[in-house]
Amino acid sequence: MCLIAFAWQQHEHTLTLLGNRDEFHARPTRQAEFWIAEGQPGLLAGKDLEAGGTWLGVTRTGRFAALTNVRSPGARTGLCSRGALAFDYLSTDSQPGDYLARLADRAADYAGFNLLVGDRRQLWHFNSQEQIARSLAPGVYGLSNASLDSDWPKLRQLRGSLAASLQTDSATLLDLLGDSQIFTDEELPATGLSLEWERMLSATFIKGEDYGTRASTLLRIGQDGHIQFTERRFGPAGAMLGEDSWDFYAAKRVTVPD
Repeated sequence: MCLIAFAWQQHEHTLTLLGNRDEFHARPTRQAEFWIAEGQPGLLAGKDLEAGGTWLGVTRTGRFAALTNVRSPGARTGLCSRGALAFDYLSTDSQPGDYLARLADRAADYAGFNLLVGDRRQLWHFNSQEQIARSLAPGVYGLSNASLDSDWPKLRQLRGSLAASLQTDSATLLDLLGDSQIFTDEELPATGLSLEWERMLSATFIKGEDYGTRASTLLRIGQDGHIQFTERRFGPAGAMLGEDSWDFYAAKRVTVPD
C-alpha cells in the first residue's frame, strides 16, 4: 500500500484502518478473496500475481498485517519480495513482536518497507530503515512511504479526517480515501522523484492512466471480534471497477479442509 491511516483501540473498535494501494495498472493483481487455493482458507487479502504476496490482509482469527514501501529512488532492489512479509506473518501463529524481532535480522533482504502486524490485543510497527520494532499505544496514526506519522500533507489530512470520522458509517470512511486534491509545490516532500511525480503522488487518490490508486480498503475489527473488510477497486483514471465486502466474527481456530 502507499497510504494508510489507522485508529488503534478507539471507541468500540479495536482497529479501524483505511488504506490506498497505488500501483501501475498493468501489474497483475487478484482482488481480495479468501486464499483457499493457497491452502490458507482463513486468510482474506488481495494478491500481487507478479511476486505472489499481499499488501493488506486479515485472518478469521483476527490477525492482520499491512505493508507500505519506503520511497527511495535509486535504492537497490531487494533479494526478496516485500509482499511476502505480510503473508508470512498472517500464515503463522507468531506473536507480533516475536515476528518482527526475527524479521530484523533479515530486513536487509528487502527493499525499504513499513510493516504493521497485529491481532485483537496488540499492534506493532517496523520500519526497515530505522530498524526499530515498536508496540503502538492506543491512538490514531498515519503511514505512507516514509516513517510512521511523517509530515506529508496527504498523510496529515487523511489521519485527521479519520480521527474526526471514527463513529461514522463504512461508506463515509471509505469516501475519505477518494480525495484527489493535489497539494502545492511548497507542501510537497522531497523524496528524490521529479516534481511531476511528486505532484501526482501528493494526492490521497491518484488518477493516473498508467499509475494510480488500484484499491481502497477499509478494515474494521470490533471489540466484540466483528471483522469487516471492504475493498473498492479502480482502473486507469480512477474508473470504478467494483466493490466487495465481507463481515464475520473472529474465530479461535481455523481448520484447513482436507
